[in-house]
Amino acid sequence: MTIPFHRLRRSVAALASFAALALPHRLSAQPIAHDASDTLDVVTAARFAALALACVQKEYPNKISHILNSAADIRPPHELTPTFYGCYDWHSSVHGHWMLVRLLRTYPTASFAKAAWAALQANVTPAHIAGEVAYINATGRETFERPYGFAWLLQLGAELRETPTRDAATLSAALGPLEAAVISRLKSWLPKLAYPIREGEHAQTAFAFGLILDYARTRDPALAQMVIAKVREFHLHDKDCPIAYEPSGQDFVSPCIAEADLVRRVLPPKEFATWLTAFLPRIPTTNSAAWLPIGVVTDKTDGKLAHLDGLNLSRAWMLEGIASGLPANDARRRALLAAARVHAASGLAAVTGAHYEGGHWLGSFATYLTTRRGLGI
Repeated sequence: MTIPFHRLRRSVAALASFAALALPHRLSAQPIAHDASDTLDVVTAARFAALALACVQKEYPNKISHILNSAADIRPPHELTPTFYGCYDWHSSVHGHWMLVRLLRTYPTASFAKAAWAALQANVTPAHIAGEVAYINATGRETFERPYGFAWLLQLGAELRETPTRDAATLSAALGPLEAAVISRLKSWLPKLAYPIREGEHAQTAFAFGLILDYARTRDPALAQMVIAKVREFHLHDKDCPIAYEPSGQDFVSPCIAEADLVRRVLPPKEFATWLTAFLPRIPTTNSAAWLPIGVVTDKTDGKLAHLDGLNLSRAWMLEGIASGLPANDARRRALLAAARVHAASGLAAVTGAHYEGGHWLGSFATYLTTRRGLGI
């Protein structure tokens, strides 16, 4: 019988967390019940992997965010960004690749493993990555995929580095120059960022900062300190987040919930509990999910409206993250976890692949949730 890799790593992760940079919440954060992770059996993992395999080498339809510097820039996506040209857009391709690596770590001998490794090896080559580096460093592309796509690129780098196989090490080495270019771009941008970006889509800084910080704490302490400084500058005095106004009609990440999930990465449990009282003062202490209704998708063929299925998935893992950052006796944990379960159930039910508008990316969010990546596992 194959034991899922993420379960083998739990005891190791618990020890390794003590060595991570500036992780006060890790030292005393409490374990939490998690229903959604139990749904990732090998059959479900194979279904998620199939979604990524169906798109990481599927060039069209394609939505590019592309600055034309001359007529020479009028080229097809696979020439512009030769690794991440599939899955409709660059960032979805990046987290589609991340999903394949994450699932391979979880079920390394599953039926999809051979096809997943083949796709990764075909796309992540030194020559293709050199093309990606040249693309993002070209004139006029300073804002390309910043910060969302870059945050997922760093998560892909982390996933490859933590996967204990020769194939993963080879891919990690190939990805390295793009990883370095992304870090350089972020370090140039962060000192100039005067305000947080609080929208519910790709530009949101809270969500991206969480992914970047999780990466940087074990890989780039200087980047980690820059992000932590921005979290403290932007968010430690925030109060009364207007969560009653959420969601907006095409959110896939919650501005309020994402900020709380970010701040719990920076503050120890008691301080985080005090901050959360001021920031979201109406979280109940009962075992009720009614305080945070799920997002409802009225047309799953509409790519923007379908974002709300992703909102339910990202809220689920962020609510679990918030609960994990509170003291064990904090009564709000019950309501947070109740809402997480309801959001997870709704979000996971939507990961069908029936419509490409959701099929090209929702599997990545479902994998992040069910493998508990946001909790450092």
